[in-house]
Amino acid sequence: MKTRDYAVLLSVIMIVIMMVIPLPPLLLDFLIIANLSIALTIILVAMNTREALQFSIFPSLILLTTLFRLALNVSTTRSILSNQTGGEVIETFGSFVVGGEVIIGILVFLILVIIQFLVITKGSERVAEVAARFTLDSMPGKQMSIDADLGAGMISDQEAKKSREKIGQEADFYGAMDGASKFVKGDAIAGIIITIINIIGGLIIGVVVHGMPIGEAAELFTLLSIGDGLVSQIPALLISTAMGIVVTRAVSDGNLGSDITKQLFAYPKMLYVVSGTLILIAFLTPINPMLILPVAGLIAFGAFKMQGALNDLEEEEKEATDDDKALEAMKKPESITDLLHLDAIEFEFGYGLIPIADKNQGGDLLDRVIMIRRQCAMELGIIVPVIRIRDNIQLGPSEYVIKIKGNKVASGDIMLDRYLAMSGGVDDDSIEGIATHEPAFGMPALWVTEDMKEEAEMAGYAIIDPPSVVSTHLTEVIKRHAHELVGRQEVKSLIDNVRETAPAVVEELIPHMMTIGEVQKVLMKLLQEKVSIRNLLMILETLADYAGHTKDSELLTEYVRQALSRQLTLQYVNPGGTLQVLTAGAGLEKKFMDSIHRTEQGNYLSMDPETSQKVFESISQQATQLQQTGIQPILLTSPSIRLYMRQFIERFAPDLPVLSYNELESDIEIQSVGVINLSTEAVSVS
Repeated sequence: MKTRDYAVLLSVIMIVIMMVIPLPPLLLDFLIIANLSIALTIILVAMNTREALQFSIFPSLILLTTLFRLALNVSTTRSILSNQTGGEVIETFGSFVVGGEVIIGILVFLILVIIQFLVITKGSERVAEVAARFTLDSMPGKQMSIDADLGAGMISDQEAKKSREKIGQEADFYGAMDGASKFVKGDAIAGIIITIINIIGGLIIGVVVHGMPIGEAAELFTLLSIGDGLVSQIPALLISTAMGIVVTRAVSDGNLGSDITKQLFAYPKMLYVVSGTLILIAFLTPINPMLILPVAGLIAFGAFKMQGALNDLEEEEKEATDDDKALEAMKKPESITDLLHLDAIEFEFGYGLIPIADKNQGGDLLDRVIMIRRQCAMELGIIVPVIRIRDNIQLGPSEYVIKIKGNKVASGDIMLDRYLAMSGGVDDDSIEGIATHEPAFGMPALWVTEDMKEEAEMAGYAIIDPPSVVSTHLTEVIKRHAHELVGRQEVKSLIDNVRETAPAVVEELIPHMMTIGEVQKVLMKLLQEKVSIRNLLMILETLADYAGHTKDSELLTEYVRQALSRQLTLQYVNPGGTLQVLTAGAGLEKKFMDSIHRTEQGNYLSMDPETSQKVFESISQQATQLQQTGIQPILLTSPSIRLYMRQFIERFAPDLPVLSYNELESDIEIQSVGVINLSTEAVSVS
């Protein structure tokens, strides 16, 4: 047995001892207060239980508390009759609570007994009796329902066992409550009898034994007896009320307090009716309006607040219902087709980067995305699809990912509390920061703090705030993968836009000479080399000129590039009006011409690995030297091998532009800054 088990046994033994051994008034005060505390605890627990079985010990507890009160009555009666006192608590109840008036005390005591005996105890007894009867009658049906659910596989063996045990416990509980109600009823009757015995016995003892005047004896012992009865009946009344709460409690998801407020005030509009009725009573009856109007106003105000809360709750329930409907819709077979949709461009970020996208926190990423789409339309001539922006808890807090048609193509990691500092070519050791690489172009950089920002600017560093870093990276990724964003549907939209201003060109070309798919291939090849297709009218006119001679998309793309010579020249010419290029040597061009294989299916480049390695090393060496001097490397070749040179280079240097002589304007000054030959040594021209 545990310590608490011994404590319960000891308490029961002490209750029995109380009936035999006289107790001092101070101890009686302590026990009376303990009795009241136990009663308060029981009624609070009863109010917070959700179902009766959560307080299954209640029937036994009723018996023990009743026994405790009866033992306490015996001890207080002994003390009153023998010592003319029952302790300070009883005297307080007898004098202060009832005002020291014998008649008032008797009436208050009788009212408490009537309330307990005729109202609460009687009703609880009847409810417990009916509940026990119905519980027993419903047991066979509940057992059959459990067996049916078990047979259908809706519940497991353990769940069925628990359900059967619960049914049995409910029957035992309500049967025990039916019997326990008799204890409470007997306790009320015993309280009346004990009080009468105290009054009569006290009167006799006071007059005969102590020689007191009959009036003084009657007043003393009546007040003490009434005080004793009150301190006994008030806890009894609380326990009787707790019994009534338990036996009348239906199974619920909340306690008594939450259920009362939820159900009683479920219709706030009815409270307006109550308030209006009180106002009518205030003005149509002689009752002072100042007594009624504050209550009416308080009820109306409460109705207003509850109506607002109810509207919010209904809105939340509606949203939850919509979510449930969406969930149900997802379970339907036809909803699976929605999962096949892929967003053209997705930008996902960790939770630490939410401030750059949340307008409430000052984020302007959405506005920047709008500007990026406008910029791409102006520079590339394409309509960038809607960019899906969302957070992803699977990413690191400061990490972001860019996806094209569901596939990750770029990622980055930024620090919102710092700035990205990029040197102009000469690093300054005094600038302290976290080393990193600029995500868009891969250039070395530093993450510097706010305090170091101004010093870095003075040292010649370019300072970029984190949102600009993200938007720049996103812009470059879109430009790099623009050809993947131009499908047949997008091309049709672009062609339809041209049709509005130049219908003759479109009607001549499509569908008689080329299909939309064939036009799409040409546009994709142009975008793959970062050639803008904004001048779509000229592109379609060029295709209309040459589509009758060839259907080769590669060759048609070369014709279009030559038609866009002014655009290409302006795209790469420097501010001084000159074009600095790397030129392919005669030996290299001859080697490429000899490596072109022509077949009925088309032409392709076939070069031996050793030569390919030499060409690769030469181009890489020259391109690196130019980049180190701040010059953008551009490779210039003859028109006959430009296409094949580009196919060869794009495998290791996709961003290196390859131009032919026919793609440049005649009035542009071309400056050769290097010649690429088959050997690793190249001739450089300053």
